[in-house]
Amino acid sequence: MKKSAIALAMFVGLSATSQASTIDGDAQAGKTKSVTCAACHNADGNSVIPANPKLAGQSPEYLYKQLKNFKAGATAEDGRPNAIMAGMVAGLNDQDMKDLAVYFSEQKGTPGSTPEEYVAAGQKLYRAGDAKRGLPGCTACHGPNGQGMGLAGFPKLSGQHPDYIANQLKAFRSGERYNDLNGMMRDIASKMSDKDIEVLSHYISGLH
Repeated sequence: MKKSAIALAMFVGLSATSQASTIDGDAQAGKTKSVTCAACHNADGNSVIPANPKLAGQSPEYLYKQLKNFKAGATAEDGRPNAIMAGMVAGLNDQDMKDLAVYFSEQKGTPGSTPEEYVAAGQKLYRAGDAKRGLPGCTACHGPNGQGMGLAGFPKLSGQHPDYIANQLKAFRSGERYNDLNGMMRDIASKMSDKDIEVLSHYISGLH
């Protein structure tokens, strides 16, 4: 069942890459509304704080979903509990979230880098996973270069801070984060060791 879900997600993602965004937002309005986001994510969405994600260049569909999930909070089935973000999104309406999502999606993301010691092991895990442990590769959903599949709901990972990637994988593994599609990331992360997460988070950051 899980293999079928991943295969379907890959097909949907590949089919969606040529389609226009489904988010009807105004980038200029989003820029104005993004002032309060700059302290943590920088004005153009390229956070310089390792624990805070880069938003620049992320798909508007993914950004919009995360904002909605933050606003839904811990009580919702697809909520994303976070005390800081809960306060930030509390006053946003649906159009505000769409405007912000489109604005940050149109900004150019800064590249990351991969230390040499993580290249070989990271490439193997990212591309092929580990069949013995039932751990799939990441390429089916996030693409060979980590660009993601926005309309299918899979985020861009390339250039993201390793600390942030590692923290999110651990949150999926523990169940602290549960707004993933059909529980896919929770299932995958449950098969990852701390070393897997360390290797993947550093490797993914330098993908391009």
